[in-house]
Amino acid sequence: MGALYMIIGTLVALGVLVTFHEFGHFWVARRCGVKVLRFSVGFGRPLLRWHDRQGTEFVLAAIPLGGYVKMLDEREGDVPPALLEQAFNRKTVKQRFAIVSAGPLANFLLALVFFWALAMLGTEQVRPVVGAVEVGSLAERAGLMPGQEIVEINGKPTAGWAEVNLQLIRRLGESGSLEMLVRGVDGDQPQRLQLELTDWLKGAEEPDPIGSLGIRPWRPEIAPVVAQLDPEGPAQAAGVQLGDRLVSLDGEVLTEWQAVIDRVKPLAGRAVLLRVERDGQQIELPLTLAERGDGDKRRGYLGAGVAGGEWPPEMLRQVSHGPVEAVGEGLRRTWTMSVLTLDSLRKMLFGELSVKNLSGPITIAKVAGASAQSGVGDFLNFLAYLSISLGVLNLLPIPVLDGGHLLFYLVEWVRGRPLSDRVQGWGVQIGISLVVGVMLLALVNDLGRL
Repeated sequence: MGALYMIIGTLVALGVLVTFHEFGHFWVARRCGVKVLRFSVGFGRPLLRWHDRQGTEFVLAAIPLGGYVKMLDEREGDVPPALLEQAFNRKTVKQRFAIVSAGPLANFLLALVFFWALAMLGTEQVRPVVGAVEVGSLAERAGLMPGQEIVEINGKPTAGWAEVNLQLIRRLGESGSLEMLVRGVDGDQPQRLQLELTDWLKGAEEPDPIGSLGIRPWRPEIAPVVAQLDPEGPAQAAGVQLGDRLVSLDGEVLTEWQAVIDRVKPLAGRAVLLRVERDGQQIELPLTLAERGDGDKRRGYLGAGVAGGEWPPEMLRQVSHGPVEAVGEGLRRTWTMSVLTLDSLRKMLFGELSVKNLSGPITIAKVAGASAQSGVGDFLNFLAYLSISLGVLNLLPIPVLDGGHLLFYLVEWVRGRPLSDRVQGWGVQIGISLVVGVMLLALVNDLGRL
């Protein structure tokens, strides 16, 4: 079932984003008087095709990894004299600039629409209340205490943990002061804290912004009663059964599920003695914990899970907006995510963020499937983020991307004449090498996450 969601989610995501991107080029080209020969969603063998009254061929092709709009252009073939005024290359620099930029702008507009819809649908968020603070951590040194709620980070409101994480991600790889406004659960006077960052998580392959500050979010206590078992995990092999209550591990009493996680995590590969309670009787089960992760991320793995706990109503917050107010929220989120995406690319280029954070088609497919399975809201959120990423990447000044063409047109506008075909050819070759290199790196990262 998960594989089906992944396939459908990926096809829908790519289909919607590519179609809207190419429609941006198509719509503006038509308004500028350019004859569009073909509008294709996908590459390769056409599965479906038809023509409109203006002679444009619309194609749905077999390989759904992109699309293109083919326009009449003297550089790509002979153009009848009667159609010369409809050729792309005959249009002014401003018109060509508008046609090329319309694709990425369409992606930003689509993200705005998705965020607008999400703002109206509303979300239920968990209040960002601190459950525990690690001894000696940045958070403890700043004075953060369990039970306090994080109200703002660097002046930006944080209604839930997702907003906290987003504001922290913006500071990855940086040094300087991070300001946090907190207040007690009982609503006492807010307090401003200063956390001093020094190359914070610079180069980290899988950064955990909240955890690295020494913050553990508040969670309801969950009894350590087994509700899930990994068929290939140590717990199943040792004889643990569904419904067993975990009592102790190597003599240390386990009162709730978080205690199990904390106890197991540092014992990767170790032989331990697990005591469980079953049908009123206590049983001792020797087992060897498995390992997950590498290096500093190496951790113990038991292979057991519990059912989710109930959140008290006072720890949840409903956030929604009216149709007009939602437009402002959509604009804010689109701008924030666009700036964050561009800044993340800059940090990768200068080594402040690890290039391991770059994702490719496999990760996109997995996230598409998971978000589609989670519900409409999560899927729309994923589509909005992916649409912004597509828009930002296409605006990069790299030949073969829309941004590369825009760069050529900008130079042409400044010089009063276009760059020579030879120079543009060199640019395209360099651009292709860069794009292929980045795609291969993203694919290698994807395979490393499997």
